[in-house]
Amino acid sequence: MLNIINNTLNKYKKVIKTINIYAEKIEKYNDAQLKKQTQKLKKNLKASNINSHDILAEAFATAKEAIRRATDITLFDVQILGAIILNNGHIAEMKTGEGKTLVAILPAYLNALHEKGVHILTVNTYLAKRDAKLAQNIFNFLDIKIGLVTPEMDYISRKIQYNCDITYNTNSELGFDYLRDNMAIDIDQTVQRNFYFAIVDEVDSILIDEARTPLIISGVTKQNNTKYKAADKLANILESFKHYEIDEKGKNIILTEEGIVKCEKSLNIVNLYNINNEWIKYIINALKAKEFFFKDREYIIRNSEVTIVDEFTGRIMEGRRWSEGLHQAIEAKENLPIQSENKTLASITYQNLFLLYEKLSGMTGTAKTEESEFNKIYQLSVIEIPTNKKCIRKDLPDLVYKSEYYKWQAIANECFDMYQMGKPTLIGTTNIDKSELLAKMLDNLQIPYNLLNAKQENATREAEIISQAGQRYSITISTNMAGRGTDIILGGNPIAMAKMMIKHYIKSMGKFHKAKINLNNIHKKLYKSEKINYLINQIDISFLKEDNNTSETKIDTYIEQIANKNYPLNKINEKNFQIYQNILKEYTILCNKEKEKVITLGGLYVIGTERHESRRIDNQLKGRSGRQGDPGKSRFFLSLQDNLFRIFGGEQITVLMNTLKIDDNTPIESIILTKSLNSAQRKVEGYFYDIRKQLFEYDEVINSQRQALYSERKKILRSIFIRDCIIEYGENCIDEMLFFYTSADSDTKYKILVRILKLLNINTKLYINELTKIEATLIKSFLYEQLRISYDLRENYLEQLRPGLIRKLEKYYLLQQIDQTWQDHLEKMNLLKEYIGWRSYGQQDPLIEYKNEAFNLFINMVTSIRQNVIYLLMRSRLIINI
Repeated sequence: MLNIINNTLNKYKKVIKTINIYAEKIEKYNDAQLKKQTQKLKKNLKASNINSHDILAEAFATAKEAIRRATDITLFDVQILGAIILNNGHIAEMKTGEGKTLVAILPAYLNALHEKGVHILTVNTYLAKRDAKLAQNIFNFLDIKIGLVTPEMDYISRKIQYNCDITYNTNSELGFDYLRDNMAIDIDQTVQRNFYFAIVDEVDSILIDEARTPLIISGVTKQNNTKYKAADKLANILESFKHYEIDEKGKNIILTEEGIVKCEKSLNIVNLYNINNEWIKYIINALKAKEFFFKDREYIIRNSEVTIVDEFTGRIMEGRRWSEGLHQAIEAKENLPIQSENKTLASITYQNLFLLYEKLSGMTGTAKTEESEFNKIYQLSVIEIPTNKKCIRKDLPDLVYKSEYYKWQAIANECFDMYQMGKPTLIGTTNIDKSELLAKMLDNLQIPYNLLNAKQENATREAEIISQAGQRYSITISTNMAGRGTDIILGGNPIAMAKMMIKHYIKSMGKFHKAKINLNNIHKKLYKSEKINYLINQIDISFLKEDNNTSETKIDTYIEQIANKNYPLNKINEKNFQIYQNILKEYTILCNKEKEKVITLGGLYVIGTERHESRRIDNQLKGRSGRQGDPGKSRFFLSLQDNLFRIFGGEQITVLMNTLKIDDNTPIESIILTKSLNSAQRKVEGYFYDIRKQLFEYDEVINSQRQALYSERKKILRSIFIRDCIIEYGENCIDEMLFFYTSADSDTKYKILVRILKLLNINTKLYINELTKIEATLIKSFLYEQLRISYDLRENYLEQLRPGLIRKLEKYYLLQQIDQTWQDHLEKMNLLKEYIGWRSYGQQDPLIEYKNEAFNLFINMVTSIRQNVIYLLMRSRLIINI
């Protein structure tokens, strides 16, 4: 592995050297000269014999200098290497604390010069906002516009943001905007340009973890609350193993024969599995809600609503709902108001969404374990970037206890010992429930701690909690740290602490609190400083008096502006900037002193409380320790009752512990055991890869249909004159209906002609019997001609009613029928996917069968669209109000 990394570095050593030579030259430019670099490089790109590779060194050097001026940070060679890897369309695996956010700036700048738009995608809005602010400060030096898409924006604002040179966004907002664009009824309502280049931050989280479920835009359908409540009542009566079997691995419920009979008797129905009976869906969802979905683990209840908690990041997922009636089943279980069930209007998988980009790259701290999937699905290779300083963290063997009770006791005792030593400790838990259990145990031991999970009161303090997690005597309990996006700095983060101190002061002096707070209580005694207290009290808060509606968000924005010197020039702001700089200087001195003490204690200690089903999530947790050459250690405390052992086999270890007569409170510590756990995790990863692969293979079928339909839709949206399209639709309808004409008997021929004439609203004095005597080719020509005549008459009639009406009607009916028929088609495809698996029992490949059936459904859909559009245009009755 080390040789591969060294070879990667050596391969690009010459390019990195050239970039650094350019950077030394550009460093001497003044701000105006630096800004002119962008226009110069754009001009060079437009030359016929120049491509982006030819200007890479100069462009990267320009961006490197802009970063230095904006942040006072000079990029390391390994960061430049990461940027080259991203620009080449690969995944750069860079460990936590190596500065991935700044690395993305270089390839983003180079590709922005093409003026096609660059997207930088993150896992949540908080990170998108944070990174966009940093990028704006940097790109102010380079005359590059930075966009930011947030959930609350309307489509006009979104369009402006997407038209910027570089746009920061979340993966979900990008996907929903794509789907909404392809449902727009006016070209002006579309917001996105064609997808050119994307850099995906936390690429494994987005392209692997979130790729299990597709993005869906739903519409409300009629709700049936009584069935959800009845199914929940029945689920509580049914007993596991007796009435149903639980498949924890696949998160499935299978009713036993006894269970089916019990359901039929309780609901007073004859056949539970009758095709016209909906009850089975309600019952299975109610049982899934009972067995697999728990409050403060998979979801929390906020404002009388069930809010999903992301299993990988521990964050709440605002506005997201489980589909297929599962969310309603959980609402019934929790006795909450049941919201309407949704109907799929449009959907796409993340796999097919990101494959729309001409060029795709990504970065993360953990991707090697999923390298084959990245390669097979996205054609992305993973290249490991060496750390700037060698990682010296010690990953200790796992400790495995017989029962969960003794495991948590051991973790609490370990926290107690670490607190007595003063060693900063981060405990990663898998859900809210477990984090609160440990918090109660530490309360009993009278150990102070910080709790970070999806609950509102904790989530809002995220930056504050993480900034303090590297301080002496800090005990931090957090749900999964994946995608947190904030480094834990040993000794404390001086920048975050300075901002927090100012924020607390402004809040205390404003209208938030009447009483003045004691600033020394904000941080631990070891961070007390009379000088900081003195400086804080010098801050001019007269801007608060000028604004009667000062909010916490406004205060945050003001502090960011002061910290980044991005404010309107006046005496108050200049004074506050100088005070901020002095406070930061004091905190830097204090934090550096504390860092030395923390290093002597061995750095940050990371405790894992359960192995995750993915090794990457465990690696991300461990990666919080040992950043930038810092010391540290990690250890996992496990029990045989943990999910991974229970579902994927801990029986042999249980037998071993019983044979050796090991006490409940005595753990097994073994490297062999750790290896067997890694093996179990690989099995789980393989299992979920198969699920994602199957999802991708099935969606590939619908994706080709989606692209054909969306391209037709875009063509219609962009067209001003679409009469020719309507005529073509009409001719296609004639061709399709005449397909069997020549081989049909006289009665069938008569019926076919009646149908065609009715559809096209063609009035002819000729008898249909006379038409049947004419050759088929002549009938086709006759019908084509009659179609045009009939459409001309229709057009003249509508033009007399209102000029331009026919053109509007054409577009309206086309788009309406495409959308409506596509939604019905998606429903049929979902049903097809559900029952096609049974074909395997007949020795048939379900995927091939799915492709064949899907093709027939698509042909029927296209035919239906054409016929409906022609029928509506030829026969619609309009009342014009004058």
